[in-house]
Amino acid sequence: MLSARKKKRSIMTALSSSPPVHAPSLTSGLLDSWIEGWSIALNGARDCFQATLAGGPGALDLPRWVELTITRKPPSWTTPHEIVFEDPIARLRDFSTSQTPGLVPTLVLPPQAGHDSCIVDYSDDQSQMQAILASGLERAFSLDWIGATDETKDASIEDYLEVIHHAVEHCGGRVNLIGDCQGGWLATIYAALYPEQINTLTLAGAPIDFHAGEPVVHEVLRHLAPGGDLRFYEALVKLDGGVLKGEHMVSGFVMIQPSAEISRQIDLLLHLDDEHHVARYCEFEDWFKHTQDVPGAFYLWIIRHLFRDNGLIDGGIRVRGRRVDLANISMPLYLLAGATDHITPPDQVFAIAHLASTPPKFVRRHVTAGGHLGLFMGHEALREHWPPILADILRHSRADPKSRRRRSDPVSRSLRRSPPGRTKAKA
Repeated sequence: MLSARKKKRSIMTALSSSPPVHAPSLTSGLLDSWIEGWSIALNGARDCFQATLAGGPGALDLPRWVELTITRKPPSWTTPHEIVFEDPIARLRDFSTSQTPGLVPTLVLPPQAGHDSCIVDYSDDQSQMQAILASGLERAFSLDWIGATDETKDASIEDYLEVIHHAVEHCGGRVNLIGDCQGGWLATIYAALYPEQINTLTLAGAPIDFHAGEPVVHEVLRHLAPGGDLRFYEALVKLDGGVLKGEHMVSGFVMIQPSAEISRQIDLLLHLDDEHHVARYCEFEDWFKHTQDVPGAFYLWIIRHLFRDNGLIDGGIRVRGRRVDLANISMPLYLLAGATDHITPPDQVFAIAHLASTPPKFVRRHVTAGGHLGLFMGHEALREHWPPILADILRHSRADPKSRRRRSDPVSRSLRRSPPGRTKAKA
């Protein structure tokens, strides 16, 4: 399949892992966000006017600006790797640089919010996968979520847990599991159901208590699903033919944080003569605006059981008859949150520490100064927070050869596939 070595640059904004929606009623958090957006728009208009006065009518190259804002190409992965299996809803990418005996493999579950999973390998200097390898965890894998199709529009939570199980088994049956935002609560559910297969659990920007803090998305949910009535969400999925369209998700992200989108577009207009700035803009937009659909059944399950019912906290989630009990989680636990993350506030992430059975001395909490997306690929997080987390994971990853291969109860059904032969990857 495909291998990738494309260089990119830094991130230019932040976004969420939460299901976005349209046309919310404005209340406190949303109103504040929109006021900030208007302020940035007014200041940007002033700056553009001043640039025109200083440079004349041709100072702002509007045709080129428009072209850059509408021209997109698919994003790609950066670090050399191989695709080792592909399922209808995900493929597994192997970044391993050695096969060190006794070293527990590390498996990353990327965000899945209508964007490509390559955010965990965004660029040479902003790559979570490279940070993992550099720490000494040289057996490293990442799932890569595939956009919904007619074949997969009815995929369920069981199907997602099945593909995770397939990946864990491919890695040897026991892994260090890292989950970013949506991948984090999926990792938590899997770890609670099959704790014997998880050596360490790391959650970054992952909502566990969906009602903690003051997230804007929960505020929107209260208005679009009054009294817990999910007809709006069900109609949205039905309208899109059984999926949640990726472009709707991008629109939702922009609506709940318009300031980021407005400032990014104005900054481009004011810096068209800076090719480095233009390149950074294009690379981020290629990722952000290149969307993929989410299976409708899976999306509605998330809205119902997590955002509305907060099922991970009250223990009300059951998967194939088994209760998802976070008390089953007793492995070392690493939690990373952003101080300015308005989508997944730190309290939502840290809530698991009070529900898991992990001894307090094996729970590590880290807080970055930034927001949501920066947790996975921001310079501060990758340079200051991930290295100590990964170093401690490495310390716990020298497996006892006698217990290295421990199987759990099988998750798979008849859909389960054997891994195909390894092929070189390009993207």
